[in-house]
Amino acid sequence: MSVPAPYSLSAADAADAVASGRLSSVDLVKSCLARIEETDGEIKAWAHLDGDAALAQAAECDRIRKAGLATGPLHGVPVGLKDIIDTADMPTQRGTAIFAGRTTDTDARIVEHLREAGAVIMGKTVTTELAFLHPNETRNPHSPDHSPGGSSSGSAAAVAAQQVPLAIGTQTNGSVIRPASFCGTFGFKPTRGVISRTGVLQTSVSLDQVGCFGRTLADVALLTDAIGGYDQRDPVSFARPRPDNSGGAAADAPVPPDLVWFDLPFNYRLSNEASEGLAAVRDALGEQVTTLPAADTLSNLVAVQAHIHEYEICQHQAEVFDQHWDALSDALKTVIERGRQISRAEYEDALVVKASAEKFFDELFFEFDAILAPAAAGEAPRFGDGTGDPIFSTLWTLAGLPCVTLPLLVGDNNLPIGVQLIGPAEKDDRLLRTARWLQIELAKAA
Repeated sequence: MSVPAPYSLSAADAADAVASGRLSSVDLVKSCLARIEETDGEIKAWAHLDGDAALAQAAECDRIRKAGLATGPLHGVPVGLKDIIDTADMPTQRGTAIFAGRTTDTDARIVEHLREAGAVIMGKTVTTELAFLHPNETRNPHSPDHSPGGSSSGSAAAVAAQQVPLAIGTQTNGSVIRPASFCGTFGFKPTRGVISRTGVLQTSVSLDQVGCFGRTLADVALLTDAIGGYDQRDPVSFARPRPDNSGGAAADAPVPPDLVWFDLPFNYRLSNEASEGLAAVRDALGEQVTTLPAADTLSNLVAVQAHIHEYEICQHQAEVFDQHWDALSDALKTVIERGRQISRAEYEDALVVKASAEKFFDELFFEFDAILAPAAAGEAPRFGDGTGDPIFSTLWTLAGLPCVTLPLLVGDNNLPIGVQLIGPAEKDDRLLRTARWLQIELAKAA
């Protein structure tokens, strides 16, 4: 019986192997570095990688374990960070030459959590320009002729290529769920406020959220539990206990969950294979899925999200835009020019609508356990044609709801297509339990 290469292990299995002494963190990191060397010339997932520093972290993890000292849930496990997350020991360049070589004196709060959990921080994964529209060089591991999605491009690609078992991204619209769908990984964006954003590039204080990429539900749950926590410096962080995501991802649903599918007016944007695949999923689940028409107010939330996002990035990054206008892409300049036309009154009206959307979904989940939805419009677009349509994440991101995408479908070009589930706020563990149930039910129907 052949032994799997360490780089191919899930994060949960890798953490268990390191904790038990069956695998050293050094050997795990060496295997990941070899995999990166083998594959990243074509994929280009990494903006910064220091193999010697990663091996030094791994050696220290092994020393700590052998000394019988306390170890954390990610002890010795490699993790990639989107290149908008500050670290004191490596550059954070935000996907633009404007910040080439940029360093900070402190770590982001989530990096502090990672270090406490024992993770080995491998480096920074490529992001789109300032975590927005304009793509960078990363390619889809399933086909280098296609995009990995954005803006968490490198994080999704690195996990999909088995370069690292875990990576962290961010989502202001669809920047975790969509690339996870395109690259065929599990992607999880927990409830807004579960994970601190201190030390992460701010594009929208109202909408920015941190999310995770992994190979299994257990992996994204493990990472989320490790980096979640209250942070008084983050205005949306809440001082309450977090859901037990690992427990949820491992639990059986006590009764079949009730799901809802919305007939949204933009569902016409789905590719034929995505539409047919999602219809097959609904058919397999039968009476557990209720189809509802979408009220106009729900559909109008797409414009609300855009108003908030564009207004706030113009406020938060005004100095950068003013001082480095000529270094910005034309795509970003268009957004900035549009965002600067949004009045304060229009922005405040959009925030009111956002709050009403949150109330609407709170009430919806009195009746349903989760929303079933597309994760993306279909397969990844060709490289050079953008990073894909984020609209199938927009409503749920606006409302700050927990979202997970499962790599369940395959398109005509043999590229992955995800299936998304959205749950009630602060019940992330129940959402992951529902996702586990969905996997089991679809496996039975296969």
